Amino acid sequence: MVRAVLLLIIVGAVILGPQLWTRRVFSKHSAPRPDYPGTGGELARHLLNRFDLQHVKVEPTEKGDHYDPAIKTVRLTPPIFDGKSLTAITVAAHEVGHAIQDHLGYRPLAERTKLVRVAQGAEKVGAVLMMGIPIAAAIARTPAASIVVMLAGLATMGISTLVHILTLPVEWDASFRRALPILRQGQYLAPGDEQGARSILTAAALTYVAASLASLLNLWRWIGFLRR
Repeated sequence: MVRAVLLLIIVGAVILGPQLWTRRVFSKHSAPRPDYPGTGGELARHLLNRFDLQHVKVEPTEKGDHYDPAIKTVRLTPPIFDGKSLTAITVAAHEVGHAIQDHLGYRPLAERTKLVRVAQGAEKVGAVLMMGIPIAAAIARTPAASIVVMLAGLATMGISTLVHILTLPVEWDASFRRALPILRQGQYLAPGDEQGARSILTAAALTYVAASLASLLNLWRWIGFLRR
């Protein structure tokens, strides 16, 4: 019992810790900065034009900051789109980094995009297949049927896990090989702001680490359940 509680605490800290820290870092650097000439949305538009990506749109969203490679659009939440803060310009530059990856044919982004299309709904399908194991066993009256359904379920759920794992290097590249050098070399950061920008980009990347761990934990939980 004690071991189970300790394991639960450790898992919770590993998965929730990065999310809480990300919120804290974003909040710390979200104060309006009158020394910045534009908002996150305006900076995103400026950077896209600067890199000859006029065809990429910039628009507000309520569904999280992201770049949509399918319709070439950078989407920013209101605090980023309308904000004049270190968090706003750093996150905006990060999403532009994804647009640059797409424009340059960055292979890991293309592979992740393909997998995301496959993974949409795959986890739900996997869960349904897992729940169907007893039914398959009852109908076929053979353990082989259960094994086939189990493997199919694990495979579909594994796609989602793979997407999360592939996401981290893509995000890291967009942050530290694209966004940060652009902000530094273009002198978009005020003196002394680079460390804060690094913290924001690192915190954002850690959310994907947490997502990967959560996905792996879910897969491990199903495997443990089926071994009983």
